Amino acid sequence: MNRTLKLYIVFLVLLLVVIVYMDANRPKPINWLPTYDLNDKIPLGLYIFDQEAPTLFKNDSIFKTPVTAYEYFESDYEYSDSSGTIYYTYGTFLSISEYYNIDEESTQELLYFAERGNSVFISAKDFSAQLQDSLKFELDSEMPTENGIALRLANPKLSKASYIFNEGAGNTFFSKIDTLSTEVLGYQISDKKKNVNFIKVPYKLGFFYLHTQPSAFTNFHLLKDNHHQYTEKIVSYIPKGQITWLIKGQTGESISQSPLRFILNQPALKYAWFLFLIGMVFFMIFNAKRKQRVVPIIKPLTNTTVDFTKTIGNLYFQEGDHQNIIDKKIIYFLEKIRNEYLIETTTLDDNFIKKLQLKSGKKMEDIQNVVQLINYQKKSYHQSIEDDLIALNKAIEKILS
Repeated sequence: MNRTLKLYIVFLVLLLVVIVYMDANRPKPINWLPTYDLNDKIPLGLYIFDQEAPTLFKNDSIFKTPVTAYEYFESDYEYSDSSGTIYYTYGTFLSISEYYNIDEESTQELLYFAERGNSVFISAKDFSAQLQDSLKFELDSEMPTENGIALRLANPKLSKASYIFNEGAGNTFFSKIDTLSTEVLGYQISDKKKNVNFIKVPYKLGFFYLHTQPSAFTNFHLLKDNHHQYTEKIVSYIPKGQITWLIKGQTGESISQSPLRFILNQPALKYAWFLFLIGMVFFMIFNAKRKQRVVPIIKPLTNTTVDFTKTIGNLYFQEGDHQNIIDKKIIYFLEKIRNEYLIETTTLDDNFIKKLQLKSGKKMEDIQNVVQLINYQKKSYHQSIEDDLIALNKAIEKILS
């Protein structure tokens, strides 16, 4: 490694160290995401409100429910044909979120809950059409201004001050209400326009308290200037007694969007799924060990010697030189016996016949016949004819086949 390359490596290492150090020490950007999560300490979380709730709701018992209102009330009331629905829960149902996140079934349960003399407090930047139709109000919104929104309570005995909200504040307001029954509790002023943002709506024997500025309950505004006073005045409208706080989706839990969500939520299906995956892993591991890649077929080299021998044999046969072919057949046969069976072929006697029969497993008669024909050819002095060649060839084929 030359000196120049070493200098480059040192320079890159130092540069990497400097980048990591600067990234670790730079101030983290503020997270303005409106999570309204009870565990979030970011500006628009509800950590401080959750911690201060026992102080804000003095002498009130607070119960947090992590399920939907429908699921909560389903296990908390009885239904009788003669007396109607009997709730074991009473008091006030509380919900604070960026947007109205209560489903239709839960909204209907809240209406049932309120009509039996209970209260519902909801702070959100919008409300469902179902709730608007039931409580006879409408919503509208305007673009928020750079100067913020001034929030003010309608009752001057509580407070005459205006609280300027900007961070996290919306500009949704009640554009239409039933003025004969609905009580206005608060306003918001933007560009000198005064709009209703806090109302009390009677419903049968109970009441709904609806508020369109949930950011008043967040960490940022509870710590900013005197904004906590506004929040205190808002919650002071909540009747004394038991408070059931809906925190569904506001404690850090997230709903899985996986297609396997139903399977993983059912214990039997979940265990079956994991067992299937484990089985597939073992199958692939052991199956891979038992198999190998396809071995390509390699054609053996052509034995041209055999073809050459056949060609020469045909040439001799066409010339009528049967004796020469017989001699070469005998030589080939004896060489084959020596190489395959390791038998001495100098003397073709009874001992040779027995050894060849034991090692080859051929019939004794066939071996005796071929030995007899070979010995005859070796001792014969007359010219062999075609019949002698054919007989010897057949005898040899029986032994070598």
